[in-house]
Amino acid sequence: MKGDKDALKLSNENMSQSESDVQGIGGGGKKDDGNHAYTNPALSSSSDSINDNYGNLNKGSEAFIVVDESKEQQKLLDKVGPWVKTKAEKAFTKKTLYKRVPILSWLPNYNMEWAIGDFVAGITVGLTVIPQALAYSNIAGLPAQYGLYGSFLGCFVYIIFGSCKDIPIGPTAIASLLTYQAVNGMGPEHAILLAFLAGVIELAMGLLGLGFLIDFVSGPVSSGFTSAVALIIFSSQVKDILGIKVIGNTFLEIWISIFDDIHNTTLWDPIMGVSCIVVLLFMRKLAFVQVGPKPPIQDEKATTITEEPTTLQKVINKTIWLISTARNAILVVICGFIGLAVYNEGQTPPFKLIGDVPQGLPDIKPPPFGFTRGNETFTFGEMVSNLGSGVIVIPLIALLENIAICKAFADGKAVDATQELISTGLCNIANCFFQAYPVNGALSRGAVNNCSGVRTPMGGLYTGLLVIFALLFFTPYFFYIPKAALAGIIIAAVIFMVEVKVVKPMWRTKKSDLLPGMATFIACLLLPLEYGILIGVGLNLVFILYHAARPKILVERSTSRNGIDYLMLTPDRCLIFPSVDYVRRLVTKHSIRQGVPVVIDCSHIYGADFTAAQVVETLTKDFAARDQPLYFYNLKPSVCAVFEGLSPKEFVVVYDQDQLENLLKEKNTFKPKDIFGA
Repeated sequence: MKGDKDALKLSNENMSQSESDVQGIGGGGKKDDGNHAYTNPALSSSSDSINDNYGNLNKGSEAFIVVDESKEQQKLLDKVGPWVKTKAEKAFTKKTLYKRVPILSWLPNYNMEWAIGDFVAGITVGLTVIPQALAYSNIAGLPAQYGLYGSFLGCFVYIIFGSCKDIPIGPTAIASLLTYQAVNGMGPEHAILLAFLAGVIELAMGLLGLGFLIDFVSGPVSSGFTSAVALIIFSSQVKDILGIKVIGNTFLEIWISIFDDIHNTTLWDPIMGVSCIVVLLFMRKLAFVQVGPKPPIQDEKATTITEEPTTLQKVINKTIWLISTARNAILVVICGFIGLAVYNEGQTPPFKLIGDVPQGLPDIKPPPFGFTRGNETFTFGEMVSNLGSGVIVIPLIALLENIAICKAFADGKAVDATQELISTGLCNIANCFFQAYPVNGALSRGAVNNCSGVRTPMGGLYTGLLVIFALLFFTPYFFYIPKAALAGIIIAAVIFMVEVKVVKPMWRTKKSDLLPGMATFIACLLLPLEYGILIGVGLNLVFILYHAARPKILVERSTSRNGIDYLMLTPDRCLIFPSVDYVRRLVTKHSIRQGVPVVIDCSHIYGADFTAAQVVETLTKDFAARDQPLYFYNLKPSVCAVFEGLSPKEFVVVYDQDQLENLLKEKNTFKPKDIFGA
């Protein structure tokens, strides 16, 4: 008996423990300190039932049960592990490696012929980038050396990761203007941090495959933006041509400031600036001058029409072309000698000079994530806040410029926007450690690169070395370069960026495309550039959505082989939520007006959504209610699956003309009066 009692007692204890576990999970117990745990209302009734049946047997542990989640985590890892492995195997293939590190594909085949072409092109581009870098620093509102700091390391990085041989990485007019508007006079520290942030965003966009975002910037929007930027840059350089002080970011603000200070115009600065512009435009035309006969041209019968130029004539032509291409460098050297000749220490020179440019390479250090200037301290958050939307806009515009260069010289080859984002991002991240502001590819230098016979991105090696050579040995002489000469170089370059020539063909092809282009152009002149391009892209999206919401529907009244009239309606695009109500109204209107069976030709409907399925269900109900036949002809299986998801009644899909004829014959009892209830 005692053994039986002990067994019963043990059984009761086990039952009590089991019931206390239920209470612990439900949270119905109390802690010793008197604080009530969370109570699950769903278990309150079951708890009461247990109390009724077992009395106090359910009173047990008042602590929650600790559930071992190791098994659940292991199951999750078992599911995630294979997925990660599959993605890693796809990401780390030889094909992907060669795609993301393009130097691996062309370096093994590098030869002497390519090396000579890259050397000539690299030196030629270097002679162009040095004066432009000095000038573009002025656009960015930074000392002259910062343009040179961004002109060499990016060239080296792009050799490894660049996908286009013609892109020379360095400061550009557009990037400099965007930097000026983002930094807004807050100093080089903000510009250097901007390069880092822009590079990180570009790299992240590339790794996430977001290069497709550039597709949302249409040709008209790009033309309007580029033209407005050209006028703003031109306006920003007028101050150095006139020798006055000007403030302002937008086109309107700059010109208001110019007229406010125009009475302080000096004499020699305008003479120097205008003379440089005239000389540069003349030297630009030299590239089209040719001594002797033109290169041989062959007719359809492959007979030579003109004779071959002599060796002397070829040398002369090449020399003239080189003088025209290096015109900026030649002009800077001549103007520097003029500045040196008229400069007397202790006296004010007749025109404003660049001033001191630090000699040597910049210090290698990380970008400033906070700094102190005088009594003012800037934290990282404050610096990012000060830069504003420029952190986002600059990467997008950099991609836009790089893709424009790639397309201009691709010769029909595919352009990898994702790789360009990755390479430009790495260039900016590397540059910020050498105190540079944001850089990307320049279309004007890309044209020089292409015409100089560049073969691979290795041409950037010689460009970068030439810039380093200039920083080490020539910077003391940059002091004497007149600011008006650099302003003349910029103006002579940007006036050709105004894309007036696209207006006429745009008018002939599609006049409505002028609206987003003109809106972007005007908005960029009156507002900050990021707002202007957003307005243009927004208008483009509105046009796209409008066309998606208003598909064209071809309405034809046809007669079958059996002599039965029916209405054939053919939408020209997919059915999605903005357009389905519009399509429904048209189908209903024409079906009631014609009073015959209706066939909807779905050949062009390649996609549909839930809203379209709802409308199709409603249409089939309406047609069934008035006993009017409705058939869906040649509906794609994927779209059919969407429509059948709601199980619409009287939903008839036809894929064969004979089947359609038979159905029309079977429903030949339909009469128009059934529609109107006559």
